[in-house]
Amino acid sequence: MLPTSILRAGWFRTLTVLVVCFFSFFPYLGTPNVSLMEARNFVAAREMVNGGSWLIPTMNLELRLAKPPLPTWAVATAMKLAGTTSNLFVLRLPAALMATLLILFFWGLARELTRRLPTETDEPGRTAWLGALVLASSLLIITSGREGQWDIFSNSFMVGTLWLLTRGWNSAGRGYGWFAAAGVTLGASMLSKGPVAPYAMLLPYVACYLSRLNPWRATVRAHWQGTALAAVLGLGIGLSWPLYVYSHVPAAVLAVAQVETTSWGERHVQPPWYYLNFPVFSGIWTLVALVALYVPYARHRAGAYVPYLLLLGWLVTSLVLLSLVPEKKERYMLPLLPPIALLIAGMLRYLETAFQRPTTVLPTERRLVRAWTVVLVVVCALAPLAMMVVRLPGFGPNTLRFVAVVVVLGSVALVAIRQGWQHLRPTALMATSLTAMAALLALLLPAYPRWEGRRDEQGLRHLVDVRRQPTLRKLPWYSMGEVPVKQIWMIGEPMPDISDDTLHTLSRLPVVVLSDEPYDDEDLPQAWQASVDAMPSDSFYLGRDRGAGIWYYTVLRRK
Repeated sequence: MLPTSILRAGWFRTLTVLVVCFFSFFPYLGTPNVSLMEARNFVAAREMVNGGSWLIPTMNLELRLAKPPLPTWAVATAMKLAGTTSNLFVLRLPAALMATLLILFFWGLARELTRRLPTETDEPGRTAWLGALVLASSLLIITSGREGQWDIFSNSFMVGTLWLLTRGWNSAGRGYGWFAAAGVTLGASMLSKGPVAPYAMLLPYVACYLSRLNPWRATVRAHWQGTALAAVLGLGIGLSWPLYVYSHVPAAVLAVAQVETTSWGERHVQPPWYYLNFPVFSGIWTLVALVALYVPYARHRAGAYVPYLLLLGWLVTSLVLLSLVPEKKERYMLPLLPPIALLIAGMLRYLETAFQRPTTVLPTERRLVRAWTVVLVVVCALAPLAMMVVRLPGFGPNTLRFVAVVVVLGSVALVAIRQGWQHLRPTALMATSLTAMAALLALLLPAYPRWEGRRDEQGLRHLVDVRRQPTLRKLPWYSMGEVPVKQIWMIGEPMPDISDDTLHTLSRLPVVVLSDEPYDDEDLPQAWQASVDAMPSDSFYLGRDRGAGIWYYTVLRRK
């Protein structure tokens, strides 16, 4: 056990948060295959770097206005600085950095929400620090911070907005600097994913902060000028890009707005209770999360260390607002993670404080700590067992990695049994849980691409294989219809969608044309049929197996 002076030192707490963030977001960042959302972001960023517009983005040379551009700007900047448009580690690095920034923003917010509580006099800042560690090691934060898409940007900037607003409301003076900074982060959140984070995070937080759930709500009235400054500045920044684009391509903006509005009620529709499993997405803290949400037990226990009713109100309001929207996805639950992380931290602080006086600990707390120990030991045991059953290449029982998993997680399990079951030490269990999560990520993340590819059909030809053919490599490539964006990402360059009218104007032949069905001489424009040959079409597969679909490529040559 480290000395108390070190455990309370600011440098030590900062170091531990950054170490947890490192293991959560950065190892093997370039290993997983590109997802659909990433492909859209990366293709748009690549076209910016290759000479396209940064203010009016394109994807496969078509306008890409469905999402605001700030995350794409971040990826394009990383491409520019690193001199590469294909290295996945570089392309995902902005998202990992934004996830780390989210944790730091949340740490500041947690400090503001807990600093007036009487229990803070014992160990100032400890609850907020534990909250940052919990959030950094939560499952949904980890998966979102390792993927180059929009949600981690919008939610990170919005958590920053909440921290800066609360810091301004708590300031003794006018606090205009804090409110101005809040306006900047609010605008950045809107430039990352429009009104999503303001709706799902800002609105619930402010509503609860201004309600009777918050005993310090009167400070907001005293800073109404600063709050207005943040709102005006945030709206000015957030609306700048939509207004700019509308001034240049109004018809396209209106069409995209119509499609996006319709999609909220028609795509990915799930029942209202879809998000009720959100505690599971806290990962290793799921058991403590469930206990923290049991109001009769947790309110007066965790509530001594966190503003329990304010956090619970914020969480429930966000959950209700998210559930009202028919379109639902797992990553949309990100706004629920900050309040549940601080509730978990309050519960952890209660447990570690209670067990400092073991004679006063009730049987319920003893059972809770031992149940937590059992869950942790089961997780440590299941990892090597799964490796034995699945037997992925390089991860089987005869591999060095398997031995490392057994040794590391076995040691973690033994420590958990000794510290959690025998000695009933919640603080040691916290450290053991963080170590287990870091070990799982460091040792098993490389298995994910192999797990994805375990059922690949061998021998299938894909577009990248076609593109490597020497006779086709230097030819212009076009498409008849919208090519799946993952194919555009893999081939490394745009394949413009050409209509028959466009085909009339092509002056350079030969060219390669992609289509979702064979293309032959009869499909050529009438004016071309006497001078152009459509060579017999050949095919390629879109995914790992035949069920993913098939497309065709045809070479057009002069007769």
